[in-house]
Amino acid sequence: MRIIFIPVLASVAILSGCGGGETHTKAASNAPAITVESVTVCSQEWPDAYEATGTVHARTAAVTSSKVMAYVRQVAVQVGDRVKEGQELVTLDAQDLDANVRRAEAAEAEVRSAIPEADNGVAGAKANLDLAQSTFKRMEELAAKKSISNQEFDEASARLKSAQAAHDMARAKRSQLDSKLAQVGQEIRAARIMRDYTRIAAPFAGVVTSKSVEPGNLAAPGAPLLTIEREGTYRLEASVDESKLPFVKTGQSVDVTLEALDRRLTARVSEIVPAVDAASRAYTVKIDLPALHVRSGMFGRAWFPMGSRKVLTVPATAVVQRGQLQSVFVIDDGVARNRLITTGRRDANGLEVLSGLSEGEKVVSPIPSALADGVRVEARQ
Repeated sequence: MRIIFIPVLASVAILSGCGGGETHTKAASNAPAITVESVTVCSQEWPDAYEATGTVHARTAAVTSSKVMAYVRQVAVQVGDRVKEGQELVTLDAQDLDANVRRAEAAEAEVRSAIPEADNGVAGAKANLDLAQSTFKRMEELAAKKSISNQEFDEASARLKSAQAAHDMARAKRSQLDSKLAQVGQEIRAARIMRDYTRIAAPFAGVVTSKSVEPGNLAAPGAPLLTIEREGTYRLEASVDESKLPFVKTGQSVDVTLEALDRRLTARVSEIVPAVDAASRAYTVKIDLPALHVRSGMFGRAWFPMGSRKVLTVPATAVVQRGQLQSVFVIDDGVARNRLITTGRRDANGLEVLSGLSEGEKVVSPIPSALADGVRVEARQ
């Protein structure tokens, strides 16, 4: 009895289900028609564009590093902090460099202390020279009158030459002190410059985007410590296929969308990198963005105009969106039929239809809340 009873129940269920479907179809066909507005699917000339994807980068970015090897004493900023131009960011240990500055300053003090003595020596040599010159002049007059011997005249001449040599030597020593003082001054400036390298400052106003240093680390020359980006100056670096490069020109305006902003922007192509990437066969095109609140690393798209093309379009109000599926209600002999479609670009005039509709078909737009598949409709345009 079990073997016979189960098929009988199944048959009753199937018959019941079929009977219900026929009743629903008849009810839908017998229901009064719903008045709807309709539009005709038609083709339009839409501007064609090539879509390229890319990443936002700062137009001006600086990686700060140390010029000297020293231990880090203090890091004054964190990632995300805004900094001013000249603001101190990292402080290094400067004990050795301070000692070099003090050593150079001590050498300068030593040279300066020797200057008065040298000046006195020059003054004394000048006085002796003046006396020798006066004495020689008198002896020269007496020699002309034969009032002195040749020996006495020669001795006066020798004293003049000796005084002149002593004076020249004193002046030379004073000049050496001046040269030594200038040299020591340069050493002091160099030592102070090296000491100033232990205070790493921001090269311009911006925001800290990366940090790879902590107090106690040993900073080596050239090793990156912080990365700073200038705010308000960003660009989208998009990859453009080499076959589409003829459509890209420096200075042209392009439409750009950033995923984080969910809006379309007008930007300008500022640079086309002449080298092509061997792996992707694409060029890098840099597009200057308007001053917006953006950050490096954002994903974006750019559309480069390539003329126009014919596309099938429907109003956005004619499309039903359920998850990832899109559909429209096509009017077929006075009955609304729900049909899946695939759409492309969105424009102010509507949506591009890639598949699912043909030109000349009529679709319901806007869609009434009571409309369902198989419902009789009375269309008006």
